Amino acid sequence: MSQQKTSSPLLERVVPSFGQSFTLLKFDESNDNTERFWHFHPELELVYVADGSGKRHIGNHISYFNKGDLVFIGPNLPHFGFTDRFSVNSSEIVLQWKEDFLGTKILDLPETEHIKSLFSRSKQGIVFYGNIKQEVGARLEDLIHMGPFERLIGFIKILHKLSLSNEYKLLNASSVGLVVNLQDSKRIDTIYKYVRKHFMDEELPLKTISALVNMTVPSFCRYFKKHTNKTFTQFVNEFRIVHATKLLSESDAPISEVCFDSGFNNFSHFNRNFKKITGKSPREYRVELGGVSLGD
Repeated sequence: MSQQKTSSPLLERVVPSFGQSFTLLKFDESNDNTERFWHFHPELELVYVADGSGKRHIGNHISYFNKGDLVFIGPNLPHFGFTDRFSVNSSEIVLQWKEDFLGTKILDLPETEHIKSLFSRSKQGIVFYGNIKQEVGARLEDLIHMGPFERLIGFIKILHKLSLSNEYKLLNASSVGLVVNLQDSKRIDTIYKYVRKHFMDEELPLKTISALVNMTVPSFCRYFKKHTNKTFTQFVNEFRIVHATKLLSESDAPISEVCFDSGFNNFSHFNRNFKKITGKSPREYRVELGGVSLGD
């Protein structure tokens, strides 16, 4: 896996190891995954985070995971790397492959119709949960130690298992169209990186972010809504709420403290946005996780 240097910094060039038709990588403390940029690639991707936690940002979807993750990312579906300064990932396995890595006709066979359907659903981003996540996670760990042929067979069996599972949900309501224009790609990356770095600031002035991408405020607002189907304010609030769910699940800090540590300066505004985005109040969310609410 290597970042392309000559064109868009957001296009990741995936190069399988010599003699292999797909890429299998494992990241841990001794082999860290430093991919933290808004990127895409024509290859499909399966990511398993063992016992980790952090934010997932795939297409227009942002959420927080706290019990490990198994995510299937379709071709050219923009996403951030799973590790960042707010993530706690003890181990991460990544599989990447071209849709036709088995040939151009094999997915038209009746025996593979479920895998073909899985590949189609992956364009929206898929997160798996329950027993299938644990089973596939163990199988992915086993792949690391297999020879080339056994690894290929094991990989196909994993795809078959995933294709038959009902323990999943789609992350985006529809396929997320990729912005392929180089200038647009750089702008989106600049905007997202700014939000990820500054979302805890009291204010994220539109004038500042617009200037970063060389646009007027009205032009920026139209541009952002067109490419994300959200206003910039909605996007920032959603990012802040996702961070708040992380704090609520990982600490016993008072909810009022979580509010301010997530970038909100008004408790009522925080509560209103939290319920709008998650469907629950912060207190209800914490109680469901089995946590406590101190001083609120």
